[in-house]
Amino acid sequence: MTSIRAVILGDELLTAAGDPKGIGWLGRVQARLPAASDISMFPLPMIGETSSDLLDRFKSEALPRFSDQSENKLILCLGSSDIAAGLTISRSRLNLATVLDDAIREGISVFVIGPTPTGVPEFDAEVNHLSDGFADVVKRRQLTYVDCFSPLVEHEGWLKELTESSRRLPGQVGYGLIAWLVMNRGWFEFLGLEEN
Repeated sequence: MTSIRAVILGDELLTAAGDPKGIGWLGRVQARLPAASDISMFPLPMIGETSSDLLDRFKSEALPRFSDQSENKLILCLGSSDIAAGLTISRSRLNLATVLDDAIREGISVFVIGPTPTGVPEFDAEVNHLSDGFADVVKRRQLTYVDCFSPLVEHEGWLKELTESSRRLPGQVGYGLIAWLVMNRGWFEFLGLEEN
C-alpha cells in the first residue's frame, strides 16, 4: 500500500477553535479513515488566511512536507478573509489558480473546500460571490470543490452556533456539518480509500 502525505492549508476553522470536543471537522473526518490506511496528515492553520497567504504558504510550508516516496495530496480550506482584506475576486481567483497549477505541475493531487458563511447577511453576499469564483477556478481544472456556503447559509444549527460564539465560530454541530459535506463530496475517492 502506498503511503499518503496530506498537507492541509486553511484558516482558523482548521484549528477546531470553538469546538468543545476540540477535534473540529478534520478530526471527525480522520476518525472515519480505515484503520489500516497509511496516511500522514499535516494540518497547517493560519488565522485570517487570505488567498495571497495561501499562495506563499504553499511554497514555504506545504511543499517541504511532501515526499518522493509518498502519494502527495494537498487539501485547501479556503476562508473569506480576502473580503475583509480588500482583495478583488479577480485577485482571489488568480491566487487560487496559481496554487492549483503549481501543485498540479508538482504532481500533487488537490482537494478544495470552500468558505463557510459568517451569518452576517451583507458580508455573506460577498462570500457567496467569492465561493462561486473559487468553484469556477477549481472546476475548470476538473478538481473537486466542496461548496460549504450554499448548504450552510440558512442552516439553523450552523447559524445558531455562530451567533452564540463571541468569535463567530462554529461549535460541535457546525464542525460536524463541515465534516459531513467533506466526506460526502468525494473525500474518500480523493484519498483512494474506503470509508471506515
